[in-house]
Amino acid sequence: MIEFQEVSKSFWTGQQRKVILDRATFRVDLGNSLGILAPNGTGKTTLINMMAGLEKPDEGKIRRTSRVSFPLGFMGGVIGKLSGKENVRFIAGLYGLDPDYLEAYTRWICGLEEYYDMPVGTYSAGMRARLCFALLLALEFDIYLIDEGMPAATDVEFNRKAGTILRERLERATVIVVSHQASTLEKFCNSAAVLLDGQLHMFDTLEEAKRLYDYETQS
Repeated sequence: MIEFQEVSKSFWTGQQRKVILDRATFRVDLGNSLGILAPNGTGKTTLINMMAGLEKPDEGKIRRTSRVSFPLGFMGGVIGKLSGKENVRFIAGLYGLDPDYLEAYTRWICGLEEYYDMPVGTYSAGMRARLCFALLLALEFDIYLIDEGMPAATDVEFNRKAGTILRERLERATVIVVSHQASTLEKFCNSAAVLLDGQLHMFDTLEEAKRLYDYETQS
């Protein structure tokens, strides 16, 4: 479960204060995947980062009683001066997992060959994304966070292999996905919300959320 209690978050842009959330209260239970519709520039990535614990709210509390993933595509958790192998074994230690297993699993998915043993700082953006995506798949979570704005890997073989594993994983997990397109949410979500002007409007169905979203973004 993830629960937001009177959570507020804003940024100073240099000219004005940008409000991401204004005293938002909501809860996502296991088994009830949530899709959040939000126009570009409203703070989708900030919201998903707060769910993951990567960013702190200005006010309010965020409670997690389940294993929550880092956002799909998040690339801030690896250390550039360490090799892919060293990063993976270090993270295995943090999660109390078998480093040999995690290394073998991610090496197989990544397909980075000799680059797996080279510093991550020498990787291209696509190679780094493949390593981080492989780590996400290697670690099992109760709730998976997906931000449509995160960079994606572009290697065809990797996408085929990782995509198959991810689809199987998401069939039995709870998903929270933020997007500006309703079609992205249809694949995953039981319930939906709309983020507008710092307010998160919760709905039981995606159709209800789409009506508000279309009215506000097309008017």
